[in-house]
Amino acid sequence: MRIETLRIAGIDKPVARIALGTWSMGGHLWGGADNEQSIRTIRHALNCGINLIDSAPVYGLGLCETLIGKALRGQRHSAVIATKAGVQWDDGSPWRQATAQRIRKAVEDSLVRLETDYIDLYQVDWPDALLARQETADTLESLRREGKILAVGASHCSCAHINDFSRHTPLATVQPPYNLFERAIDCDLLPYAKQHSLVVLAYGPLCRGLLTGSLHAASCFADDDKRTLDAKFTAPRFEQYLAAVAALDSYARECHGKSVLALALRWVLDQGPTIALWGARTPEQLNGVDEAFGWRLSAEDLTHIDRIIASELNNPR
Repeated sequence: MRIETLRIAGIDKPVARIALGTWSMGGHLWGGADNEQSIRTIRHALNCGINLIDSAPVYGLGLCETLIGKALRGQRHSAVIATKAGVQWDDGSPWRQATAQRIRKAVEDSLVRLETDYIDLYQVDWPDALLARQETADTLESLRREGKILAVGASHCSCAHINDFSRHTPLATVQPPYNLFERAIDCDLLPYAKQHSLVVLAYGPLCRGLLTGSLHAASCFADDDKRTLDAKFTAPRFEQYLAAVAALDSYARECHGKSVLALALRWVLDQGPTIALWGARTPEQLNGVDEAFGWRLSAEDLTHIDRIIASELNNPR
């Protein structure tokens, strides 16, 4: 299998265009955590050629970064670690905090949990509305110059936020939600990223499992599963999305010999300078990564995909 890669400014290693997202490994809103299984998943991802591991301190309130540090013992050099700043917790309730003092403490805490002396990609997450963005950006730039971080990114940021940050530190990446069903960035952030040579780390490329093809009408979700709060997973809308996935799966198999999962990932990769963040929780959930590489969707494919979605979904959201 030949893994497709791209370059993120400031990072020497080529980065695989499918990355491992670790939010679900923290357990909160995902039905609990299995630490040993998470470590196996991280190591399996590296063995599959997936070298970018994306996390944040708030994922499991430090748990995910700790698991990454354990999983990468002896092979830190093989991985590209991406984590974030801007959200902290004291009593277990996260809140936005991106002062210079807080970011510096967050970096040091992350370095300890990750068992490393540098972070490849450090992203500001959910910008602090009560703080001048210059303070945040200047702090990140200082950390970059000190070598504690290699590149700076922005997550959940608007084009205006990115413009502000870019005046004080060079941004390399942006991280928004993006998949076949959720395309808000097509109007602004994606064109902006292309224009300014930013890599897009697209999270949720499989739309919380919908585009894996493994869900069905009788699928149940735990009370603390975030999908219970998402209208896509509530009747009658859930049935519409399942019908769309089934039709997309049939199209993918008939026209390309691929699964709907591979189609969904390929669609994200074909939209521009993108990396798809795959939120696997078990090694088995990474099966099929090779299906996403080595082919492209044609203009006719993209048109047909849009027709399928339009025909099956009534007012998609």
